Amino acid sequence: MEKRVFLAIFLSFVVLAVYQVLVPPPPPPPPVAVTIPTDSAAPAAATPGAPASPAGAAPNAAPAAPVPAAIEADTEAREIVVETDHVRAVFSNVGATLRSWKLKKFFEGGEMLELVPQDAPDSLPRPFTLSTNDEQLSRRLASARFAPSAQGLSLGAAAGTLSFSYRDESGLTARKTFYFQPEGKPYVIKVEANVDVGGASHPVKLTWGPAIGAGYSKDGSTYLAPRAITWSQGSIVRVAGTSIEGNTSYEGELKFAGVEDQYFLAAALPGSQQLKIDYQPITVPVPGAAVGTNRTFVSFDVSVPGSAALPYFIGPKDFDVLRDVDPKLELVRAIDFGRFFAWIVVPLLQGLKWINTYVHNYGWSIVVLTILINLVIFPLRHRSMVSMRKMQALQPEIKALQERYKKYKLTDPERQKMQTEMMALYKQKGVNPASGCVPMLLTLPVLFAFYSMLSAAIELRGAPWIGWVTDLSRHDPYYITPILMGGTMFWQQKMMPTTADPLQQKIFLFMPLIFTFSFLWVPSGLVLYWLMSNIMAIGQQYVTNRLIAAPVRPPKPVKSTGAVATNGKKKV
Repeated sequence: MEKRVFLAIFLSFVVLAVYQVLVPPPPPPPPVAVTIPTDSAAPAAATPGAPASPAGAAPNAAPAAPVPAAIEADTEAREIVVETDHVRAVFSNVGATLRSWKLKKFFEGGEMLELVPQDAPDSLPRPFTLSTNDEQLSRRLASARFAPSAQGLSLGAAAGTLSFSYRDESGLTARKTFYFQPEGKPYVIKVEANVDVGGASHPVKLTWGPAIGAGYSKDGSTYLAPRAITWSQGSIVRVAGTSIEGNTSYEGELKFAGVEDQYFLAAALPGSQQLKIDYQPITVPVPGAAVGTNRTFVSFDVSVPGSAALPYFIGPKDFDVLRDVDPKLELVRAIDFGRFFAWIVVPLLQGLKWINTYVHNYGWSIVVLTILINLVIFPLRHRSMVSMRKMQALQPEIKALQERYKKYKLTDPERQKMQTEMMALYKQKGVNPASGCVPMLLTLPVLFAFYSMLSAAIELRGAPWIGWVTDLSRHDPYYITPILMGGTMFWQQKMMPTTADPLQQKIFLFMPLIFTFSFLWVPSGLVLYWLMSNIMAIGQQYVTNRLIAAPVRPPKPVKSTGAVATNGKKKV
């Protein structure tokens, strides 16, 4: 019975490992698109970056009217750089859009990590592109040279403001203001935008074009493509870019909404504001790759009935950072810790980070945390091993019972007597057949939670361990740790008490081989955890063997060459 439980446990982890690596989660059905009432009819949806025609316009419409002369604008196109301790942002005064957002604390290829795709086609909108319900006004706003309030900012850890304004002879007035590091939050930027014509306010839409990152792995490592992420009606909805059909919309009180990849997030934080968000997939070629090799980004538009005043988070999915932005811990759920074990994952992650404050190496921090976890579950594992040893000692008597009743069919009433006698034997010997399974099953939530934590923890990104393991979030380049893990698993399997027949024992010995193959491309932090767990289990098995006696084996029958008399002499 215990072997069936262990088989189920092993196969569960195999399925989990392969599923995490190869199979993305199934997308939920897209919600029904909705429309926010505005002062006038909104234009029909258009492909991002492509010029759209006003609603109801004929194919051969008359050419657009001349653009009114600017009254308040910049004389030439220019870029404005904003430096903080954590971010280097570059804005363009053409459309007052964001062109670059580099994180100074995170690196890729030896350079600061860029979250705004730099090689996207110029026809696609850039983050914070301003538009309204009038298509001609939207085009003028996208190409207008806004006048900036400064030619650059160097803020350090302080808050700062950068404004862009535009006004022309038609009465069009537009203003966009960016507030950096409000309340000391380094990855938050608050955006205020308003558009009015002749004093009449127009609804505002802020478009974020392709988001986020490069959209593909530059070094061949495992890469989670951008996904739409929305807090809607008390739950998190994640949709891969390739699964978005047309224009997917959400409306109402959304705690946050935007785009994520494995470790980073760009999202609006409307709080209690009512708004509408539209997601669209954008498929473009991968630079330098073969023809037909594409990547899919996710674009999102945030629409409000009037002037916009929205905070945005653009940064890492670090638990402490997200908690500082949102003390209610709603934004923390952007970290994908899984559906069932998040309540265990959070304490484990906090424990790992606390240990690292002393160890200063996340690889060794994983080792220390694994040791502590195994010490906590030592009593459960010890009880399971003791029960299995007792079951192993009973095997001769159990097999004798099975042999006695094997001539009866399963439906024969006599066969039921075997179960009665077997339960009586368990009671006589003080053995509970389930006691070896239950303690082991109780440890499974911790094991799965640790797996989920290390799969999503940004702390492991770029974190070295020793020698050849320079990034715990990527697989071992020389596959040394997976092979060691498989070897220790084989060793542990040989040591475990067994009640299986010889053929089953040989089959179980293939489990380490299956696990080794499954973990070859798994992040090395996960492999390190599993390797240390195996080593701890082997050590515990030695301790258990010391604490309890080996099972008593029945004596082998002595062969005699003749009868023996009662006086001990051999009869002839």
